[in-house]
Amino acid sequence: MRKRAAVLCGAAVVVAGTVTAVPADASAPSSADTARAAKLTWKNCGTTDYPTLQCASLKVPLDHRNPYGKQITLALSRVPHTAKKSQGPLLVNPGGPGGSGLSLAGFVATSLPKAVAAQYDVIGFDPRGVGKSKPALDCKPGYFNPVRPDSVPSTPAIEKANLERAKSFAAACGKKYASVLPYINTIQAVQDMDSIRAATGYKKTSYFGYSYGTYLGAVYAKLFPQRVKRLVLDSIVDPTGVWYDDNIGQDYAFDARQKALMAWIAKYDSTYKLGTDPAKIEAKWYAMRKALAKKPAGGKVGASELEDTFIPGGYYNGYWPYLAEAFAAYVNDKNADPLVEAYENFAAIDASGDNGYSIYTSVQCRDAAWPRDWNQWRKDNWAVYDKAPFMAWNNAWYNAPCAFWPTDSLRPVNVANGKLPPTLLFQATNDAATPYEGGATVHELLAGSSFVVEQGGGNHGITLSGNACLDKYLAKYLTDGTVPRSGGEVDAVCPKLPDPKPLAAKAAASSSERGSTLHGLLGFRG
Repeated sequence: MRKRAAVLCGAAVVVAGTVTAVPADASAPSSADTARAAKLTWKNCGTTDYPTLQCASLKVPLDHRNPYGKQITLALSRVPHTAKKSQGPLLVNPGGPGGSGLSLAGFVATSLPKAVAAQYDVIGFDPRGVGKSKPALDCKPGYFNPVRPDSVPSTPAIEKANLERAKSFAAACGKKYASVLPYINTIQAVQDMDSIRAATGYKKTSYFGYSYGTYLGAVYAKLFPQRVKRLVLDSIVDPTGVWYDDNIGQDYAFDARQKALMAWIAKYDSTYKLGTDPAKIEAKWYAMRKALAKKPAGGKVGASELEDTFIPGGYYNGYWPYLAEAFAAYVNDKNADPLVEAYENFAAIDASGDNGYSIYTSVQCRDAAWPRDWNQWRKDNWAVYDKAPFMAWNNAWYNAPCAFWPTDSLRPVNVANGKLPPTLLFQATNDAATPYEGGATVHELLAGSSFVVEQGGGNHGITLSGNACLDKYLAKYLTDGTVPRSGGEVDAVCPKLPDPKPLAAKAAASSSERGSTLHGLLGFRG
């Protein structure tokens, strides 16, 4: 999920003053309703990586305001506790919207210290409409197949082609899922989470979410504060900008991360031979983009696909050596094969593909108001492009179906909360997908929260990825609820992990194997 605090005057559609404490359709079910949840039947579904993983399914109402109406099915996973005394469930979510959480349960359970993981039933889930949950939405298969129109609408014809794509996707969703779309949103999803909690038999649950999963957790805590035992949010969405403002403003942060990649390449001219001046290297990148717009590499990688390939570098610098090698091969050797391979490996459509994007749009377009006048989008995105061109129009078209979405919009939840136990927040200062401002805002909104910052870090999703300083705070909190306190705006600071080294230096391309695994699970735009 591409999130950033709003930075454009006049671009805001949803601002803090327009949110409501709890929207009308977000009323929490009565205790009698949640008590009716069926018990879960867990079956072994272990994998080589996660041999103790178990799976189950749970029926929940399509509309929680009508608990006896149409039912849908959620897919769940679990690594059960092994300690004599359980601390109950720990629900985990990788973000999105649209990310599958089934494998994340295994990753979290095996990445936490054994003594900590043993105390919890670590539970992953595919949110409604996602993955193995039923129905799983797929509005328009193959929507991102290459080669797409150039993302930069430099001519009326290019703009029209992109607009027609966005309109066709929104229309396909409306035609295929008319009876479902009104109920694919964050509010219904957090009510599903409480149904999962109820089905475990515990009165309270702990929760650990990344990226969009932080918004999911904050909204759950708002609707069900009495049911929160522990709450961990990593790489935090700014809830005062969902979703139009966050997506527009995010473009500035991704542009900065792309420039950081150019500066990193400049440090290793002996390897990549692209020069020592980051600005000149960036100019070569845009020249490559221009050439690919005319002649896509391998018939697959045009200008838009090139952006898709390099956007993951803004999420995780472990990808930088691979991206740099592909860039250098194209520019220096006229060899497009590594670029095509990089596109196939890193293109910023997450592993859940068409299903993930269908849920992404369904949730974001329903959650909050979007401009329905394309002139507003045109004005705002050209303003961004003038200052931060790297991702501006690519991101605009990724979200453009919301301008034509077939449902009306809800109002965002004001997540301000003074009813919670101590909560733990993690944020990197240079995160592009969910920039620092979002973490600072949520720290202010959640009374009693503790804010742990990775100074200088730019990766998205920072705990359980190799930073021992961060992980010690996480382990301590999950063990006994203890959080660091400094009395200042930040409660604890951890140094970032070292940047990667070029592959030719025989150094690991990522800071750790766990870091690479985590970012594969989180996907992109998630």
